[in-house]
Amino acid sequence: MNRPFCKRCFFAELDRDGIYKEISEMIAALPEERRVSDEEYRRRLHICGECELLGEGTCGKCGCFVELRAAKRDMHCPSEERFW
Repeated sequence: MNRPFCKRCFFAELDRDGIYKEISEMIAALPEERRVSDEEYRRRLHICGECELLGEGTCGKCGCFVELRAAKRDMHCPSEERFW
């Protein structure tokens, strides 16, 4: 089933061509010391979900896969305001 374009969606919601499975595997492969807590991950995704730059799971500012970037401890929001 093809879904219409959703400006503020994550790959978890779209799952186009199994990309979410691949991103989930990349997140799971991160060593625990490089990952944020589940609570912090959800907080970051909530903030990204409100951002007008989120489009089909990628950040319009830097082009990253938002769910992967949000999982990494040493990453931050690429916006000038650094929302997280």
